[in-house]
Amino acid sequence: MIWKRSAVLRFYSVCGLLLQGSQGQFPLTQNVTVVEGGTAILTCRVDQNDNTSLQWSNPAQQTLYFDDKKGVPEKPQISGFSSPVMEGDLMQLTCKTSGSKPAADIRWFKNDKEIKDVKYLKEEDANRKTFTVSSTLDFRVDRSDDGVAVICRVDHESLNATPQVAMQVLEIHYTPSVKIIPSTPFPQEGQPLILTCESKGKPLPEPVLWTKDGGELPDPDRMVVSGRELNILFLNKTDNGTYRCEATNTIGQSSAEYVLIVHDVPNTLLPTTIIPSLTTATVTTTVAITASQTTSATSSNIRDPNALAGQTGPDHALIGGIVAVVVFVTLCSIFLLGRYLARHKGTYLTNEAKGAEDAPDADTAIINAEGSQVNAEEKKEYFI
Repeated sequence: MIWKRSAVLRFYSVCGLLLQGSQGQFPLTQNVTVVEGGTAILTCRVDQNDNTSLQWSNPAQQTLYFDDKKGVPEKPQISGFSSPVMEGDLMQLTCKTSGSKPAADIRWFKNDKEIKDVKYLKEEDANRKTFTVSSTLDFRVDRSDDGVAVICRVDHESLNATPQVAMQVLEIHYTPSVKIIPSTPFPQEGQPLILTCESKGKPLPEPVLWTKDGGELPDPDRMVVSGRELNILFLNKTDNGTYRCEATNTIGQSSAEYVLIVHDVPNTLLPTTIIPSLTTATVTTTVAITASQTTSATSSNIRDPNALAGQTGPDHALIGGIVAVVVFVTLCSIFLLGRYLARHKGTYLTNEAKGAEDAPDADTAIINAEGSQVNAEEKKEYFI
């Protein structure tokens, strides 16, 4: 046996145990001294070679070798995994290691979390006095186990706190999961809309299928399918209905639905009845200024082309016509009255001068004139 140590040590009877041999056989050993960094060669022999097995142990009674074989656990192996595994199936994994003495300890981990509920089996090798240890892990898989690493860890006192591990990455197949995501939570008439069909599954689902109210899309020119998206270029009320997205893989099929309700666009414009009212008022004012424009203005107010069909309310054209007639009659009356007053004033001045030419003096002219005081008072009363 060759053994390296990092100090000057002496070894005494390191081969002092006989595992199996004929009666009277005893191992022959010798003490060895070695310098730090050097190599120690340990010899253990018997007098007669009768296929006796020799066991090497350290001072802590840990088995190091059986003849020329190490007495430490072998690297573990995981068995029982067959890829892929279907979602919902029961999986059974077994981890096994041999050659340990005392028996090694096996622990299971999944996503770095230890699994406690496992089966443990220890078997002793009668010829070499070592142990074969195995552990079985049973669990039902789901889609969350896809890609998860399951680890089997072997701990033993001879491993110097460095455990041996084996790892198995799981592959789980499962049916698609589907959901529909709209581009806007409040679709309005005239606006575009994109419906995205998100599907996850293993194997990856095939291209999705879009339907409306259980049938094909009604307007392929306006409803365009691009990959997993349904693009509606501009919405109208006929687009209301239930849209369905289906995704399929080799395991199965799943679907999701979206109920579309197209809302009206909010109206923020001023009422249209204000504009015809302003137009009519302007036309009426023009009619009142010039009588010659009455006919054209009145005819222009017969019907406002901008007015809404079926609009009810006062007839502004009729009111404008009446006002124009009243103004025209008033102007004519003032004109005639002015002419009448002007004519009578001239007559009074003329009569007042008659009879003054033949009078010898002013007093006689006043008395004899046709425009005497009495007549003058009568003229004044006329004016009043």
